[in-house]
Amino acid sequence: MTSSPHTIGGDRCIQGIAGRMAGMTPVELARVITAIVFIGIGVTHFIPTVVRGMAAMVPAVFHGRPFSKRGWVYVTGVAEIAGGIGLLVEPTRAAAGIALAVFLVCVFPANAYAAGQREKFGVFAVPFWPRLVMQAALIALVLWVGLTPAAP
Repeated sequence: MTSSPHTIGGDRCIQGIAGRMAGMTPVELARVITAIVFIGIGVTHFIPTVVRGMAAMVPAVFHGRPFSKRGWVYVTGVAEIAGGIGLLVEPTRAAAGIALAVFLVCVFPANAYAAGQREKFGVFAVPFWPRLVMQAALIALVLWVGLTPAAP
């Protein structure tokens, strides 16, 4: 049986990642996964169709203060990407965890607004109470992965 070089290299890459992950503590693994999720979600804030949907979620009180609705989407995307990267870098880890917790509190009004408008926002309109529980869990998660020191 023959394999292409891409398969062999890909297998080695996967084995290398799996090997590194196998040696991680639960908080280290959670930190990496949380960072990847925040970076990935932050990147989606720059996809035009997603930007339109998210811009509609920005409460009217924030329109033009100091950014347009789309501007808020871009700023929050940058914040999520920066927070995710910050979780991965030891000197910025604690600040990133705290900043992401504050961020999650700040964006909750937009999520609460969308929760009441399912017909307008579709999948973005997670019902209020489940969203509140999810937001609290995310806040606890970013504080845990951000404030727990790295293993020696």
